[in-house]
Amino acid sequence: MKLDDISFLNLAKKDKDKAFNLLISAYSGKVFNTCINLLRNKEDAEDVTQEVFTAIYINLGKFEGKSRLSTWIYSVALNKSKEFLRNKTRKKRFGIRTTIEKEESHFLPSQVINFDHPGVLLENKERAETLFKALDLLADNQKTAYTLHKIEGISYSEIADIMGTSVSSVESLMFRAKKKLKIILSAYFEKNER
Repeated sequence: MKLDDISFLNLAKKDKDKAFNLLISAYSGKVFNTCINLLRNKEDAEDVTQEVFTAIYINLGKFEGKSRLSTWIYSVALNKSKEFLRNKTRKKRFGIRTTIEKEESHFLPSQVINFDHPGVLLENKERAETLFKALDLLADNQKTAYTLHKIEGISYSEIADIMGTSVSSVESLMFRAKKKLKIILSAYFEKNER
């Protein structure tokens, strides 16, 4: 059973659990894809996806339909992913500081990126890793806009709603992201395609 936003709101008022189950079946894959594209770790993406749907269930009665349901869901996914990354960064900083204090060492470990995206075929893994590493070099808002549009297939207008900005700002973010990615990736392919 597929519902439009108004029908969903009506159902949520009558039967919150049924509405929530429909929402999970319609959006769980999309939310997971968004989370894994932002977090680059399957287990973390699964945890954050669960947090997203927990938050949505708790706040389901507060959704008034002022924005599209999908916009609200992607906003929650984006915010939970960013929150997770902030917390992870804080823990790393604390862990590094503790290690330095305990060992009185001046060595800072470099971050190892080991990313297995379930949607990437084995033969494309190296290129996918290269793309994701290049995406990590973008400013956060450029990375978010690019990921939502190019990987998730979301329109500029919905991205503007999700990010709380204007369509022209999203266009500008996309332009700058593409320009920077072109520079980064052309240098990579020049070096590796010889």
